[in-house]
Amino acid sequence: MTDYKDLTLQLKSLTEGVEYDISNLANAAALLWMSLPDINWSGFYILKDGALRLGPFAGKPACMLIEMGKGVCGTAAAADETLVVPDVHKFPGHIACDSASNSEIVVPLHRDGAVYGVLDIDSPIFERFSEEDREGLEAFARALEEAL
Repeated sequence: MTDYKDLTLQLKSLTEGVEYDISNLANAAALLWMSLPDINWSGFYILKDGALRLGPFAGKPACMLIEMGKGVCGTAAAADETLVVPDVHKFPGHIACDSASNSEIVVPLHRDGAVYGVLDIDSPIFERFSEEDREGLEAFARALEEAL
């Protein structure tokens, strides 16, 4: 069981006084990568010029551009809602950046009331992400938004 309250406190400590988004996103991705069991990718896609562009991450090389409304990330960003996908192979239009990924959670990030990008976490385990993960990662994302 992951202690998301502690993770969020660690994030706040890492981002306090840091004004550079890339540094904050990089540390957030690394913190999740180190702390969450059974994941194979954690990172961010940033909305720019109407598409999601690869941002800081931990894991294997990833897709560099995702169109809004496409795949899990683009769908979550377009709908502005968290998506928990127990089996990515059953998600219509799933974009397979890593064939080892079997489940995924994507949480939108905001700046000035608009979607800024998404937090994306993949796992090789089917049904890896629970309601507790959703709530914890949404709280983590809200804390990160304060630093963006």
